Amino acid sequence: MHLIEINKARYRRHLNQVIALCIGSLVIGSLAISQTLIALFPDESGSHFNWNLLGVVMTSVTIAWFLHKYRTHDFMTEVVYVWELKQALNKINRRMPKLLAAGRQGDSNALIAIHYSYAGSRLLWQLDDNTIVMDELSVQQAELDSLANQYNLTLNVDNYDEQILKQF
Repeated sequence: MHLIEINKARYRRHLNQVIALCIGSLVIGSLAISQTLIALFPDESGSHFNWNLLGVVMTSVTIAWFLHKYRTHDFMTEVVYVWELKQALNKINRRMPKLLAAGRQGDSNALIAIHYSYAGSRLLWQLDDNTIVMDELSVQQAELDSLANQYNLTLNVDNYDEQILKQF
């Protein structure tokens, strides 16, 4: 997965609209389904937990289906890209201790994966205005650059491939 420039304003606007639509759909759909089931199948004890739960589950499944169906729509481009980038970074972060150890030994694939992780994290944090940890990331990037210079490597995020992670 290549890192691309994202229009921050468009991404935030579309993400907020998708979140609002999902929340609104969940509330309205859950209430409509559960109230319909309660009206059709009343419980003498007054407990309608199962019908309420079924309403939430059915609405959640429907929302997930719609999100999956329309994930290729132009409106969802940035939202889906960021979601997939977060998944890719999560895969790297789960292997980060092994990657760091291999990187200290000069493994070029480990250093490329770490570099990709740092670049992707920087992109995500800028999109989400999460600049609190940027200084820490800069320190880690400087350490990575030092290792790359030590082993005479040039790190490029475009050289990253998810298959690299299989060896760690």
